Amino acid sequence: MIRQLNQAMSVAPQISPADVTDLAAQGFVAIINNRPDGEEMGQPDGDAIRLVAETLGLRYTAIPVTHAGFAHPQLDAFAAAMAEADGPVLAYCRSGTRSCHLWALAMAKQGADPDELADAAAKAGYDLSGIRMMLEQLSAAAHQLP
Repeated sequence: MIRQLNQAMSVAPQISPADVTDLAAQGFVAIINNRPDGEEMGQPDGDAIRLVAETLGLRYTAIPVTHAGFAHPQLDAFAAAMAEADGPVLAYCRSGTRSCHLWALAMAKQGADPDELADAAAKAGYDLSGIRMMLEQLSAAAHQLP
């Protein structure tokens, strides 16, 4: 189930290689995989999804997020993948939650308003309260830069 966060970004639970054709038909131009391979038995391999995406002309970026949590290189890679896309992006993980969190943290690091991020996430069915302090800190730090 695809959940739109804004015009440029949507998130979803695990997708399959077969889903990529439908995603391309829906207008997505890039896919971001936030799920490490082998996290769960029967999970599609990221390379299989990448091959279909690239065959169809979609950008594919793997930014795995493990139980260790989020780090600045992941936030920067996510922001770069979004910036390089010239249209709608779909990020996925097991449930969509990690992808939503990574999007919000990457946007906050660029100075986005934490309230607006939380509202967008809530409208899509995600709760950012667990990372709210990080969102506030990242956004504040972005606004302090010269």
